[in-house]
Amino acid sequence: MTASVKGSGSKSASTTSQPLECARVRGWHAHKRGTRLVGFRVMPGLISRTGVSPLVSQQDTAGPMTRTVRETATLLDVLVGYDARDDLTGNTELTAVHGLYTNHLLADGFDGARVGVLRDGFGDDENPAAAPVNDVIERALTTMRNLGATLVDPVESPDLETSLEETMLYILQSKRDLNAFLEERETPVDSVDELYESGQYHDILDLFIGFAEDGPADLTDNLAYWKCRNAQYEFQQNILNVFASHDLDAIVYPDVQVVPPTEDEIRDGEYETMTFATNTIIASQSLCSAVSIPAGCTDDGLPVGLELLGRPFDEPTLLELGYSFEQATDHRQPPETTPPLSN
Repeated sequence: MTASVKGSGSKSASTTSQPLECARVRGWHAHKRGTRLVGFRVMPGLISRTGVSPLVSQQDTAGPMTRTVRETATLLDVLVGYDARDDLTGNTELTAVHGLYTNHLLADGFDGARVGVLRDGFGDDENPAAAPVNDVIERALTTMRNLGATLVDPVESPDLETSLEETMLYILQSKRDLNAFLEERETPVDSVDELYESGQYHDILDLFIGFAEDGPADLTDNLAYWKCRNAQYEFQQNILNVFASHDLDAIVYPDVQVVPPTEDEIRDGEYETMTFATNTIIASQSLCSAVSIPAGCTDDGLPVGLELLGRPFDEPTLLELGYSFEQATDHRQPPETTPPLSN
């Protein structure tokens, strides 16, 4: 089992054939390349942040990345729990699980479930990079229907694009949080400013450059910051109203609206972190739980993921749905470049 010290959402981060990967690697340049892994975003506070280097401390969370939903549930049974070193883990008192997470691996999890389809999270069919993703997700929706789910298609979160813009805290908060992380440790640099001024970072890290140049170091009286924090709770309330008004168990959309970019496209600057067409920020910026699972491959063999968004602290339902879909499809294909581990 490999551990990472970076927190993020349910997005996958690196291709692996290891049986258990307890990791969360931040960075759009890593997770968007279609890694065919299961990624799980728990509610912040269910897994301790001790040792985690955050970009947004109250939003980011560590979590499992594994080959299968069963492995994810197994890791949650180990990782979720109170840690006196992290006050946010008091949230474990709100967890919806009773017993073990592995008790929620139900092959018929989709039977009778109600799932909303967030069409605003799909790319434009006229976009050649988005159309193949949409085709894969449409096939996945058909599978869910065949498994007994009722799809409410479409559902809408009011002003989704505006909500995502108004709740994005990276430029505002990341410098402060990383400074706090560095100050508590013996590291080659003591602050974001020192790292930036030394030039010891890759020039494609546009998000780092953004908060290093424009991020405030103190947020105590920063009105824009507090407005953004408040907007996250308003965003969460909008999503909960969608759940309530349609009696939903989950909301589904593509992980990312376009096919995985190539390394050359990334290095040539064709994509930027803050504008890349990822949907995993929906869960992180609304402070909800989510699971990312392989949805299939495009005609060109590129893997596509779907995300199931859940209510806060309703991780068990996401495990039931994710396991049901996985067992019915078996979409994950081990990477050809990495041989299986021997027994």
